[in-house]
Amino acid sequence: MPLPTILYEDDVLVAFDKPAGLPVVPEPGITSTLVPLMRLVRAQYGESVATVHRIDTETGGVLLCAKTKPALDFLSGQFQGKTAQKIHHALVAVLPPEALTGVTAPIRTPAGLLPETFTVELAVAKDEHQSGRMLGGKLRGSRPATTEFRPLDHFGRFAWLECRPLTGRTHQVRVHLAASGLPVLNDPLYGTPEIELRLSALKRGYKGRDHEQPLIRRLALHAGVLTVKHPSTGEPITFTAPLPHEFAVALKNLRKYSAGVRRAPAA
Repeated sequence: MPLPTILYEDDVLVAFDKPAGLPVVPEPGITSTLVPLMRLVRAQYGESVATVHRIDTETGGVLLCAKTKPALDFLSGQFQGKTAQKIHHALVAVLPPEALTGVTAPIRTPAGLLPETFTVELAVAKDEHQSGRMLGGKLRGSRPATTEFRPLDHFGRFAWLECRPLTGRTHQVRVHLAASGLPVLNDPLYGTPEIELRLSALKRGYKGRDHEQPLIRRLALHAGVLTVKHPSTGEPITFTAPLPHEFAVALKNLRKYSAGVRRAPAA
């Protein structure tokens, strides 16, 4: 299996565009036919290469590795000190009022809309009853987690969000969005399976229903941008993973056909 696309490489760093569905390291209790990314990386670069951070198996996007121990220590300090800047993008389902019963902390204005920005501070812990799943709240073993969100586009039943995780807990963005009544589209752990994005629901007179597939079939979360200070120069460096094609197609159709779209104000 070949390495994923390399976004950047020099003497001390290498950044990959990790495909969605590819695990970074072996996951206990989860059987996969895919070779974890770090096994591929070490087969190519040697055992000294280490991942600086992780992103969920189901999430694609920027994955940064350090080739040397000093580079790893320098970069790890930025993640621990919360100075590394991560930007994810998510297409979410905006649950209607009747579906918010039981949602931990719904995010809505008095008019029932999304605010221009919002922050979720909700601790995350392992679910002791379901392997691989996380829970939000003050539970045994929970760790503080904070994510900042900014809606970029509103499409009625769906919204396109910028997500800035300030901490790096497993499934943090997904848990925080689900707790807000905004589950990531196609999230098998925290989402609403019956909600799908289909062109027939957007385009009047659509004629391909018999063989229609959802516009997005994978988890609609993308780790698009990562900014850190370079270990050698101390200067900021930004790595960007392009938006997956199916995301771009879905957004194009949502912007074209969604009635009553309310755009978020420009930053």
